[in-house]
Amino acid sequence: MKKIFIVIVVLLSSNVLAHMDHYKKYNKIEMDIFRNGELIGYNYYFFTRKGKETIITNQIKFSVKILGATIFQVEGYGEEKYINDQLISYDSKTLQNDKEKFVSLFFDKEKNEFNIEGSSYTGVASIDNIIGNWWSHKILQADTQISPISGSIKKQVVTFVGKEKIEQYGKVYDVDKFTLKSKDMTLPKDKRLDFNIWFEKETAQIIRVSYSRMGNWEYRLKNFE
Repeated sequence: MKKIFIVIVVLLSSNVLAHMDHYKKYNKIEMDIFRNGELIGYNYYFFTRKGKETIITNQIKFSVKILGATIFQVEGYGEEKYINDQLISYDSKTLQNDKEKFVSLFFDKEKNEFNIEGSSYTGVASIDNIIGNWWSHKILQADTQISPISGSIKKQVVTFVGKEKIEQYGKVYDVDKFTLKSKDMTLPKDKRLDFNIWFEKETAQIIRVSYSRMGNWEYRLKNFE
């Protein structure tokens, strides 16, 4: 049986700035997940605030079925914690088929670096990284990413393609289109980043993400509050 791989990314600009002010009016962001045009799951983000602290919880769930049989499924939960614009911690647990994956990250203020314990990487990381979730437009300004599922670190290149109009759930968006690709193109294809991203400046929202890997995948913004 062929394996199907899913990649969820995250990236960041210098000093791990998340520009939390851009998201202070949002309480929830909902994205639907499609494969080959079929709705297979969701990716939701919830925002809670207390003083200078902001917590973003991430829930993701989807399953791929062929002839009624489930061949690939993911269910996960993550939590990012910020003080002002500084990422303080990130924790996630993900069940991919029957395999458990995890990330536990904290910010070491004295050394000005991240400490990561993950299912794919354990060690330190520069604060010029962001957690790879689609709620943050900083993904378009990042040089590196930390996987929100396994803690692995990859360098990336983001390229502006042009301005477009796209229709989604009955609404037309004026967007900027970008590509996001791995800097190291010698990586195996199943490990390589290769995304198209549509971003609306007015709302600071990523409207759509697409990529091809054992099928054509899309994350589509459905609703935000």
